[in-house]
Amino acid sequence: MRIVAKAVKKKKKTKKRESKQRVTNRRRLLKLSALLVITLLIYLTYCFFTLPDLEEAVSRNRLPSTTIIAENGNEVQSFGTIYSEVVRSEELPQYTVDAIVSTEDRRFYSHFGFDIISFTRAMIANVFAGRYAQGGSTITQQVAKNLFLTSQKSIKRKVQELLLAFWLEHKFNKEQILTLYLNRVYLGTGTYGIEAASQKYFQKSSRDLNLLESAIIAGMLKAPSRYNPQASRERALDRAGVVLKTMVNNHYISEEERLAALALPLGPGKNYKVENANYFADWVYNEVNDYIGERDNDIYVLTTLDQNIQEAASKILQETIAANTDRNVSQGAVVVLDHTGAVKAMAGGVNYTKSQFNRATQALRQPGSSFKTFVYLTALQHGWSPNDTIMDGPLSIGKWRPENIDHKYYGEVSLKYALTKSLNLATVYLSQQLPRRDIIKNARQMGITTPIENTPALVLGAFEVKVIDMAAAYSTIANGGYAVWPHAIKEIYTKDGYQLYQRGVGKENRILEKDDVRLITAMLRNVISEGTGKRAALPGFAAGKTGTSQDNRDAWFVGFDDRYTAAVWVGNDDDSPMKGVSGANLPAQIWKKVMLAAESSR
Repeated sequence: MRIVAKAVKKKKKTKKRESKQRVTNRRRLLKLSALLVITLLIYLTYCFFTLPDLEEAVSRNRLPSTTIIAENGNEVQSFGTIYSEVVRSEELPQYTVDAIVSTEDRRFYSHFGFDIISFTRAMIANVFAGRYAQGGSTITQQVAKNLFLTSQKSIKRKVQELLLAFWLEHKFNKEQILTLYLNRVYLGTGTYGIEAASQKYFQKSSRDLNLLESAIIAGMLKAPSRYNPQASRERALDRAGVVLKTMVNNHYISEEERLAALALPLGPGKNYKVENANYFADWVYNEVNDYIGERDNDIYVLTTLDQNIQEAASKILQETIAANTDRNVSQGAVVVLDHTGAVKAMAGGVNYTKSQFNRATQALRQPGSSFKTFVYLTALQHGWSPNDTIMDGPLSIGKWRPENIDHKYYGEVSLKYALTKSLNLATVYLSQQLPRRDIIKNARQMGITTPIENTPALVLGAFEVKVIDMAAAYSTIANGGYAVWPHAIKEIYTKDGYQLYQRGVGKENRILEKDDVRLITAMLRNVISEGTGKRAALPGFAAGKTGTSQDNRDAWFVGFDDRYTAAVWVGNDDDSPMKGVSGANLPAQIWKKVMLAAESSR
């Protein structure tokens, strides 16, 4: 009995200890829960008090858009953000609203800013996928993010997005929230809002969208850069088919209406874009404010760019450089002007994605023998004739001992022959008979904007120039001796059609005499027909000059026909020597192909 009593007593003590342990555990759990709740409340309070200023966010200014337009009306590039007029959701066809709500947030009209069902479904899908595969944000949450927050993924931003969604649901009704969404959402190619997208992709107001067009826009919301019609019409239509099927499943349209929608026509849209014109677009964009000053409205800039010439020049440059990498040539630039100085094409490099540095307008490269044209032009101005002779022989000027490229001497030669064969020694001899300041003056007046040091070596192009400047200088000859200034902007106007700028007809300024122009043109024509520029020969009239700097670091061809002037440069950004590349080969070949393409675009 005593043993049984002890066992009972021990059992009671054990139960008492277990009861105390349960109480202790319960208290710990309550304390931990209270601590978690307090921590959560503190964090929510922190998120609330670190929300952006709502009034400031609503009225936040955006960067005005600038759309660069080619001469034929096609778009080159857009800068800034493109918005259009505000369109209320009630103004849209009901099926447009239904397509967007059905695709993005089918319980939009019933939730309070947060859809627990969609959120849970998305989380389960993401867990099973092992990555972020679905989003559960409501339209209200997307408005909160687009209007007030950044796209940075963090817990804080997600909490703030939820708090703002609740605030929006309290502050606005569903139609107002939907209007905010439709006018702020990104829809590809720099376009924001349904009206801007409708105008861009279908050339019509969003009020006039048909069901298929509405489905395309709704489908773009998943991935605007992938599913917009400019990126891929086929992908856009495939995605629209998914949207229409979703609308059937959500009872917004019938199966018959879905099938009918698939046969609807699409607005013509602006399914064009000038390819490989980014360098030109950047150059124009940086010039705009010089014409109209700072502004806060969206503008269109109509330019002189010829789409056919631009695309051809870029392609020819890229293909030629790619085919000659074994000769250690990696870069190049092309500028094509008409004889008034209007820029028709500009290739500032072979790959804009890898390098935005514009070698046509920013790079400083030695022109080599292409600068000799200024020397012989100055000689003509001082009474020399193309048939006058000059010595081509050994020459020393201080420590400088120039040589011909083939290390030969040609004795007495005519000016015409010396330029045709690009003889260095004859050119230096000639320059010794001329005031070098007059050579520099000609170069300046004709368009060279970079510093020119007054040294004997300048006559062989031993200083740096810009490609666009060389094109302008030769255009002065092609233009009959009238000054040329490279320009690209013809007109600037607002999206409402109000004209802010129009290029006028400037007064012609003759800087070269007719006879001098006629003689130097004939000499440059002879360079192509009989001299170093043979690879640049065209079926008709052509005149130009090769240029190669020391150690083949720069190679040029600059010349003109009866309509266009083009300057071509190839080399390397690191100034390393090329292997056997001179102005007489790759640049001359590129120039010829570009000029033929330009002529075929007439």
